[in-house]
Amino acid sequence: MLTVGRYGTRDLARAGSFYDAIAGLLGAGRAFERPDLIAYKGADGAMFLIGTPLAGDASVGNGTQMGFAAPNRATVNAVHAKALELGGTCEGSPGVRGPDPNGFYGAYFRDLDGNKITVFRMGPEA
Repeated sequence: MLTVGRYGTRDLARAGSFYDAIAGLLGAGRAFERPDLIAYKGADGAMFLIGTPLAGDASVGNGTQMGFAAPNRATVNAVHAKALELGGTCEGSPGVRGPDPNGFYGAYFRDLDGNKITVFRMGPEA
């Protein structure tokens, strides 16, 4: 179970604007911020951090991905659409993945720094 995840960014102000919009759709918000980092906290207590690296330049991990749980499929659709509207890139349109129509429903995108994100709903439409 992921309780805290962090990605690097080359432009914290730009990343903050992007994730403020995404977090709001998911019922999360800024928990705290520092000059080098912004922390978001969801209703379940899980946190996501975006910040400048302690050393070197931010780079995208090969095979690295984080996921944000959504309360329903409509939120998955809305977050994916908002990410693309804000300049993110599509890595997989919203839809059911796998044989169970009431199983994993997800969408994939990359943020403005190229970090890969999935937003998903497990189970039938809520």
